[in-house]
Amino acid sequence: MQTRVDVTPDQIATLQTLATGGVSTNESSLDQHGHDESAFTPVQPSVVVWPCTTQEVSAVLSFCNQERIPVVAFGAGTSLEGHVVPIYGGVSLDLTQMNRIIEVRPDDLLVRVETGVQRKALNEKLSKDGLFFSVDPGADATLGGMAATGAAGTTTVRYGSMRENVMALTAVLADGTVIHTGRQTRKLSAGYDLTRLLVGSEGTLAVITELTLRVFGIPEKMAAAVVRFPTLADGVNAATAIVRSGIAVARCEFLDAKCIGFINAFDHLTLTELPTIFFEFHGSPQGVEEDAQSVKEIVHEFGGSEFEWTTQEEGRRKLWQARHNSHWATLAAFPGMKGVSTDMAVPLSKLAEAVAVVDVMLASHPFPYTVLGHVADGNFHSQIITDPNKPEQLIEIRHLVHEMTMKIIEMGGTCTGEHGIGAGKISALVAETGKEAVAVMRAIKSVLDPHSILNPGKIFTL
Repeated sequence: MQTRVDVTPDQIATLQTLATGGVSTNESSLDQHGHDESAFTPVQPSVVVWPCTTQEVSAVLSFCNQERIPVVAFGAGTSLEGHVVPIYGGVSLDLTQMNRIIEVRPDDLLVRVETGVQRKALNEKLSKDGLFFSVDPGADATLGGMAATGAAGTTTVRYGSMRENVMALTAVLADGTVIHTGRQTRKLSAGYDLTRLLVGSEGTLAVITELTLRVFGIPEKMAAAVVRFPTLADGVNAATAIVRSGIAVARCEFLDAKCIGFINAFDHLTLTELPTIFFEFHGSPQGVEEDAQSVKEIVHEFGGSEFEWTTQEEGRRKLWQARHNSHWATLAAFPGMKGVSTDMAVPLSKLAEAVAVVDVMLASHPFPYTVLGHVADGNFHSQIITDPNKPEQLIEIRHLVHEMTMKIIEMGGTCTGEHGIGAGKISALVAETGKEAVAVMRAIKSVLDPHSILNPGKIFTL
C-alpha cells in the first residue's frame, strides 16, 4: 500500500450496516480525525466509523481487510507522533462510543473498561471506592489509546507505565478475529506475552477494545514540593541522588526556567523562574513528612533553594495542573505557532549529561524551546516552536530532532520513552534496535496483518 485508498460509496453503504454508532463523511468529522496534537500535516480519512461493540469492530475490520481498506483506530487524538493521521486515507475507526466501565473489583485491585473510557472519568468512578488508576500522561486520553502507545507519565517512577498496569486485553485482529490476552491475576507464565506485544504496538497489530487494568488504593496522605536550582544539571543530579537514596517519590518532574515562565503566565502563578523540580509524596502522614524532609536535605547539597511543600489538596492539585498545562502554556506564549513535542530516555546515570547535550543542541538553533521531563525515570521532553506558515522550519526541526535522538541512542538511551514511534521516529527505531530486530517486527506484522491495513506507515515503512 503506497498510495491513498479512497472508500467508494458502495463500501460506505456497507460500513453503515456494520456500525451502529454512525458513519460520517462530513468535512468537520474528516478534519477532526485527520490529525493529532503533533505538527504532522493533517490527512483526512475517507470516512469516519463509530463502532459500539467488539463485535462491530470485528465486522468492520473483516470487511476492510477483505476490501484492502486501511483502518486507523482513533481515541481522543492526543498522541504526539502522528499516530492517528490516516496517511493512506481509508477508515478512521473512532472508538469513543465504547466507553463503558464494565466492572470495578476493589478486592482484586482491578477494573475492566472498554477502550474509549477516558482517564479522568475512570478515576472519578474509582475514587468512590477509594481507588485510582495511576498512569497519568497529562492529557485526558482514552485508556485504549494509552495502551496502544504504551503511555507513561508523571507517576511512572512509583507506579509504572501502561506496560506494567495492563493485565489483560480484548483485541481484534485485521481479519476480524477476536482474541483475549492475559488474565486477571498478578502472576502469569502461560505462553507468549501477547498483552505486552499489543501494548505499545500503536494500532498496527490489532485494535484494542477492552482492557483489564491494575488500580491502587488512594494514599492516606499526599504532599507536593517545589525546589529551585541554579542550573538544570544541578536539578537533574539532585533528583538522581534522591532516587538512588531509595526515597519513595511518587512524582519527580523537572522544568527549565522558560517553561516556568510560560506556566506562570498561563496559570496565573508566581513561581520563581529558575530550573525547578516538582515532587509528590504518597504514604502515611508521618512517612510523607519524613520523605519530604529527606528530599529537602539532599537537594540542599546540590544548590537547591526555596524549598516549599504543601499537604493542602488544593495547592497540590494546582501545582500539578500547571505541570500538565506546560504544553499548552508554551503554545499560548507563541500565538498561531505549532509545537513539536519529542521525548527520549537514558539510563539514570546519563540523564544530566543527556539533558545538557540536548539543551546545547537546541540553543544552537533559532527556534524557541523548553526542556522538561520525568527526571526520576530518565525520560525527558523538549518542545520546539515552529511557524506553520513556514514549512521549511518544520523540516529543519525534524532534522534537529533526529540529530538529538541519535545522540541519545549513542549514550545507550532510547528514541522514545513514552510517545512512541508513530510516523516521526521510524529511522530512529532502526538505529536503536538494528535492522534485524525491525525485521522480526515486520515478520510479526505480516502474520497478524498480512495486507497491512492497520495503521499503515507507522513504526516502520511499508
